[in-house]
Amino acid sequence: MTRTPVPDSLGAIAALAETLPQRDDASARAARARQDQLTKPPGSLGRLEELAVFLAGWQQRERPAIARAQALVFAGNHGVCARGVNPFPQEVTAQMVANFEAGGAAINQLCREAQADLSVVALDLDRPTADFTEGPAMSEAETLETMNRGAAAVDPGADLLVLGEMGIGNSTVAAALANAAFGGAAGDWVGHGTGSDSAGLALKARVVAEGVARHAALPAIAQLAALGGREQAAICGAVLAARTARIPVLLDGFICTAATAPLHATAPALLDHCLVGHASREPGHARLCDAMGKEPVLSLDMALGEGSGAALALMILRGALACHDGMATFAEAGVAGG
Repeated sequence: MTRTPVPDSLGAIAALAETLPQRDDASARAARARQDQLTKPPGSLGRLEELAVFLAGWQQRERPAIARAQALVFAGNHGVCARGVNPFPQEVTAQMVANFEAGGAAINQLCREAQADLSVVALDLDRPTADFTEGPAMSEAETLETMNRGAAAVDPGADLLVLGEMGIGNSTVAAALANAAFGGAAGDWVGHGTGSDSAGLALKARVVAEGVARHAALPAIAQLAALGGREQAAICGAVLAARTARIPVLLDGFICTAATAPLHATAPALLDHCLVGHASREPGHARLCDAMGKEPVLSLDMALGEGSGAALALMILRGALACHDGMATFAEAGVAGG
């Protein structure tokens, strides 16, 4: 088993950017050279070519493959729900976890079509985090323990990792993490989530502003404990474990991307192996992707969560690799122009 990369303190995470595996540039160059010899005009497959080269660099092979795709959905409950920021009760989190486990959710159907092995990890749903407007949502010890749970869920033999989440109230948590990491007004980051009306949006903005102001003096990585939830901490742990095993990662939409904002704000290189699967309809996601310098693979006006957009993006990556590996070169096809 790959040793978990989660250190003994949050403060030690920044140093991981220098010690974790880096992209193999030689493999990426070899993949780029192969793309330029395939029977097509150079660059004519657009982003599909970039994605194949990206995967080659992280998998350390000119012709990358996705024989084993793992999808992880982490679920948690949040103390900030006591402020009334969510139109649905927190019991829905456990009910949706049961739906995932029974195969009845969108993510189940999409993972089946994308050939991804799905696991759902419920994180102490009977014990919500604390309300971040009154104090830290989690202690440092609790955050690190949950990061380790996320890291332990990663299969080190996977070729690609899809990450998603479920948690009533976590669009408010995501807005707070993004606001703390990248600034601006709280209203820049809040969206409708699971169905908030205009009054609900205003309340969410006020709650986010209160929480971010309360914890503003903390270092970036400490915001994960102060404002985040267990599913956000588990996502960060899984991202670090995937990096240790050189596994490329597909993050889902706004909430999943925002979960990694404390890592990016601490050391952007910690997310070099991550792609954003899709552009969420949540208004803060475009701003967040721009701040992180990441272009989503898809834009389908989705805002479901669960890892659904990332699972769809996996199908695009499979298409990119099918062309990269299966197409003939000019020399192999006997076509002039290579």
